[in-house]
Amino acid sequence: MTTKPSVLRADACRNRERILEAAVRAFSEKGADVAIDTIAKAAGVGSATLYRHFPTREALVEAAYRNELARVCDSAAKLLADNAPDRAIRLWMDDFIDYLAAKQGMADALRAAVASGADPFAETLDKLGTALGTLLHAGADAGLLRPDIDPLDVGFSLAGVALITSAPDQRERAGRLLDLLLDGLRYGADGPASSS
Repeated sequence: MTTKPSVLRADACRNRERILEAAVRAFSEKGADVAIDTIAKAAGVGSATLYRHFPTREALVEAAYRNELARVCDSAAKLLADNAPDRAIRLWMDDFIDYLAAKQGMADALRAAVASGADPFAETLDKLGTALGTLLHAGADAGLLRPDIDPLDVGFSLAGVALITSAPDQRERAGRLLDLLLDGLRYGADGPASSS
């Protein structure tokens, strides 16, 4: 006898999303040891609801991180649907910097989760590489970006930008560095360079 996989009701999905958003904020602002009750309260749910979705702190940390990863990776298709490929990748770069800031804020909580045996990073490179590959291929196909770029090289370049501009007052500098990176992605493209 096969059982149907359980499907979350709409209100349960909303609760789960609110919990994950509150968890990212709480771990980023208050550190790895923030009380689970504090996260539940910030999400507008009871602790029992939080524990129903995430039975352990480690499960919550892992899910919050993976949710941020999915958010940034899934945005690539939407950005391409609404923008020229070079503009889409530039907007995605901003999203990626925000994702890395959230990851940095959650660093202690993520380290604690890894120490307990969780592996929140198992799919990170594959998912980021796929999202970046989608954006880069669209840009190359349109003649706006070089066709010879390894997506992970771009990812590591973005991580470098994020590392040296991690302070909130460095956001303007981050934008300028991302513009320079995009110019490098355009160099040698077959078509005319498009402005972002």
